[in-house]
Amino acid sequence: MSPKIDSSPAVEIRDLHKQFRGTWGRRGVYAVKGVSLAIPEGGVYGLVGPNGSGKSTVMKTLIGLLKPTAGVCTVFGHPARASRSRREIGFLPENPYFYKFLTGEETVRFYGRLCGLRGRALKEKTAGLLALVGLEEAAGRRLGGYSKGMLQRIGMAQALVQDPRLVVLDEPTAGVDPLGSRVIRDIILEMKRRGATVFLCSHLLEQVQEVCDRVGVLYQGVLIAEGTMDELTRSSRRQKILLEDASPALMERIHDLIEEDPAARLLFEGNAARSLEEVFLEGIRRQIGGRNAER
Repeated sequence: MSPKIDSSPAVEIRDLHKQFRGTWGRRGVYAVKGVSLAIPEGGVYGLVGPNGSGKSTVMKTLIGLLKPTAGVCTVFGHPARASRSRREIGFLPENPYFYKFLTGEETVRFYGRLCGLRGRALKEKTAGLLALVGLEEAAGRRLGGYSKGMLQRIGMAQALVQDPRLVVLDEPTAGVDPLGSRVIRDIILEMKRRGATVFLCSHLLEQVQEVCDRVGVLYQGVLIAEGTMDELTRSSRRQKILLEDASPALMERIHDLIEEDPAARLLFEGNAARSLEEVFLEGIRRQIGGRNAER
């Protein structure tokens, strides 16, 4: 059962501006222009937009890596740049850097020690996080032999090592294959189930649609749309009816009713479409099922 989302915001960004100085006498560039948003505690918020729209700038400002030109960012009611706020945050950057000579287990233990864990608590935390991200079998392998998707999952583990109340993910599935993306999606949903607040940015709209409670659309540094998925995608002029195993007689009656309404137009009729990801994953499941049956 999913946790109840509190009405008080875990994250609040008010009228955020961020300008980067120009060089050689050139004018500065505003990467973010007046962005305001709030993320309720226990929710998953997705910030979407094309590359260069300012998504990463918003996130880096929120976690204190960048100083805002104007505006306010708070985390659980405290200024985002305060040290107590940073202790509440786990962060996965778009291109994390890890020591390739360390194993997966050593990497998680390293970050756990940085967060003050020792002894049995560190051992249990490391084992639990490796299980959460599905890397138990690869725990003893060096990161130099990890795929992009595996590195992103190790990044998720290090972001969670201090049990943060807020998890910030910058393009968590960038360069990851569909199967790895599905694993990362499931990890995000598990974090939500455990009560964490998740703030992620991505340019992959379908993935955001699957996991987010609210979405903001950023374009050229401006928040051009914001709301729940239903609010953003619902059209008041279009109605959708999805039928299963409808008889030809029923379909004929429906067509007759449509023709009786001069304002109504039938825009589409046919079998419901599946996403390419669904086709891909179904093929893998069939392949795995066939191999298991042969054993």
